[in-house]
Amino acid sequence: MNAAPQTTIARSELILGGQKSGKSRRAELLARQWLQAAPAHRALLLATGQPWDDEMRARIARHQRERAERVPGLQTVEEPRDLAHALACHSTPQTLIVVDCLTLWLTNWLMPADPQDVEQKQPLAADWQAQAAHFFEALTHAPGPVVLVGNEIGLGVIPLGREVRAFVDALGALNQRAAAACQRVTLMAAGLPLALKDTP
Repeated sequence: MNAAPQTTIARSELILGGQKSGKSRRAELLARQWLQAAPAHRALLLATGQPWDDEMRARIARHQRERAERVPGLQTVEEPRDLAHALACHSTPQTLIVVDCLTLWLTNWLMPADPQDVEQKQPLAADWQAQAAHFFEALTHAPGPVVLVGNEIGLGVIPLGREVRAFVDALGALNQRAAAACQRVTLMAAGLPLALKDTP
């Protein structure tokens, strides 16, 4: 079996792709390479998914098991909303942070599934812009490498429903902002990476 090709670690990288495109696998590959590069290196996953139903609970449990097998040294911290604080707290020069994923982070703010959060939907949406600004400030000042994972969902037909269209627009704006902030941007398709941006 051939070893996976080595990829240099950027100061910050955005990995975009569709469902099952290989975007999380690429983030895990980077984390594994970072951990193997030096004994003092650490890798931490900031997980934004929330177990709001049985299917999601099963999906999260499966992902946790598979990650533990593929990248045993990758630790996990669950943070559905305050990524800015989590990034500021956990980033160090020796720690690679993986944020998986930006799409669910946005969902937790704009389209919350928890009934209590739904009642607070308008205030949450208003807070989103401030939270995003704090996050990109934290990303700029992170002392260690950061890998962001997100979905590209804007390639299909225009969705029905005002709320869904607004979400697709908001995600497109978030992806553009993340791409502008990151040193490297990679698009994943069928498990293959395509470099969209790679700033020296």
